[in-house]
Amino acid sequence: MSTKEMIISLLDKVPDYKIGYVLAYIQGITADEENDDLFCERMVQNYII
Repeated sequence: MSTKEMIISLLDKVPDYKIGYVLAYIQGITADEENDDLFCERMVQNYII
């Protein structure tokens, strides 16, 4: 079983009242990735110009 599959399986065991915490955490770690990608893209564009 892959790590992603294990996470999905564990989500079924998380009580509904805690799902908000999981969602907030996942949104936080994915937002960082998007910000990192945007930062790197701006650096590349500034270098090219």
